[in-house]
Amino acid sequence: MDVVSDAISAVHLGHPWSHRLRTSGSWCARRDPYDGAGFYIVLKGHCWLLTDGNAPIRLSVGDAVLLPHGTGHVIADSPLDAAVAEEKAVPFEQWLEETEPRTQPDRCETEMLCGTYWLDCSRMHPLMAELPEVVHLPSRVSSHLELRAAIDLLAGELDEMRPGSCVALPSLLDLLLVYMIRAWMTEARSGAWPRVLGDPVASAALRALHANPAAPWSNDRLAAEAGVSRPTLARRFTTLVGRPPMAYLTWWRVIRAATLLRDTPDTLATIAGRVGYGSPYALSHAFQREFGTTPGRYRAQATGRTADVETTDSRNPVRQ
Repeated sequence: MDVVSDAISAVHLGHPWSHRLRTSGSWCARRDPYDGAGFYIVLKGHCWLLTDGNAPIRLSVGDAVLLPHGTGHVIADSPLDAAVAEEKAVPFEQWLEETEPRTQPDRCETEMLCGTYWLDCSRMHPLMAELPEVVHLPSRVSSHLELRAAIDLLAGELDEMRPGSCVALPSLLDLLLVYMIRAWMTEARSGAWPRVLGDPVASAALRALHANPAAPWSNDRLAAEAGVSRPTLARRFTTLVGRPPMAYLTWWRVIRAATLLRDTPDTLATIAGRVGYGSPYALSHAFQREFGTTPGRYRAQATGRTADVETTDSRNPVRQ
């Protein structure tokens, strides 16, 4: 896979949750921090988003906002300071339950899509870790046609449960996450990873490593793949990515092994071969050095987290 796909897949747990929300009058809800990423998309009217220590952000029709680190926040009909928000805000789940039956579609003043992606933040790729606390994508960012198309399709699916919706909705939500991250990378004025993936040498090397992490890579072979000399590759890659190519590969192989331990029943020997280690012992040694625990203990803990998310999914299905 490519870097962005791998970065998302490494942390993605369970199925995303989504909701189409219609509200009116005065309202204010607080969501506490959580292990995941959340989003809001305004379809009608406007609202305000307040995160701790920051000024309120006005969200207007067509605006999308991603909170990639599960930051606690307040969402409200008007701008509030932290003290007023603390006093007025009701818990997010309570607000959803109270709002849903109260407002009819033709009487709503504000209409939004909101949702949650459950993430395992224990091994986050630096691209994901670098995302800001709030990614605000105003509607004027009209060049991201695929993002707008995904929003329209998602809204249409949530309007009416149609045949195949149980498959279509999670897929559209996953697409939405990819498109929001793409849009951030295009619009970003700072940050290392937009520069990394915009650099022809570093991006070529990363594409090769992520496409086949189990290959017997060397600096010479990777430099040839990128079309540059070995010193040029080492200099450009290390400067931009923050670690030498082979150190990055070693780290990524272990991260990839962790994903396979979580998501598959494969034996450690099979996983070792898939990520480029000659034996389970070699992988176990590298894994314990990175994670501070054995692959077996990690698998038990990770599958427990996944089971918890799946239980939460069953309690919170995709809602209209």
